[in-house]
Amino acid sequence: MSASPPPDESPPEIDFVAFVMSLAASAMIHLGEHDDDAGERHVNLPMAKQTIDLLGLLRDKTRGNLTSEENLALEQVLYDLRLRFLQTTTSSR
Repeated sequence: MSASPPPDESPPEIDFVAFVMSLAASAMIHLGEHDDDAGERHVNLPMAKQTIDLLGLLRDKTRGNLTSEENLALEQVLYDLRLRFLQTTTSSR
């Protein structure tokens, strides 16, 4: 059973940048950069790649429909995640 917020509190608003940051956090967990829900760190490169590719797909499908802030956030996240993915794959060889 999931807990719902108290009646006087509404859930946080989800906007495009928050959605992108949520996906980025997931990718960072799969890259072993952050603890998972169990407080452990694991590297799962296939899942990291899938999440990064999903962000790339999102960028391609929303091109021309984003605000400058949304576009900048998405581009920065993609750049950072791709760089970290490359660093992780080359350091594990």
